[in-house]
Amino acid sequence: MRELIVHGSGRDAEHADKVVRVFTQHLAANGLRLTGQRRLILDQLLKADHHLSQDEIYLALRPRGVGRATVFRTLKTLQECGLISPVIGRDGTSRFEVELDRPHHDHLICVQCGRIQEVRWPALERIQDEACRKAGFTPKWHRHEVFGLCKECAKKPG
Repeated sequence: MRELIVHGSGRDAEHADKVVRVFTQHLAANGLRLTGQRRLILDQLLKADHHLSQDEIYLALRPRGVGRATVFRTLKTLQECGLISPVIGRDGTSRFEVELDRPHHDHLICVQCGRIQEVRWPALERIQDEACRKAGFTPKWHRHEVFGLCKECAKKPG
């Protein structure tokens, strides 16, 4: 089975604008507004080249006056409107990625260094779709996470 790696960092300005627009509309529909702090949190996620934990976002933005509770609440709201989703890291900590308009992908999680690698397996997706069809099952979503050692950690002695 051949895999295609999906790179998570190359977001263009048009995509970022769409994410901000969707978030702003969701906030307005719930009587909230896009504050400067919420925008900083969203921008941090959009510019990330890896999956970010709540603490990573908080520590990066604390010098700009963003509190831990604000990060927590904003991440929860971003999940509620379907803009981000969590990936559980090796230590059980949720790490977040922007999901809007991204192709479905799965994750390879290194239990030694914590690296999360995104992969796509079209053949596996076809097998899952066929199994669901045969069972008369209508899937809503799925998550496939494989835990092991990345190439670099597998080479290390010990």
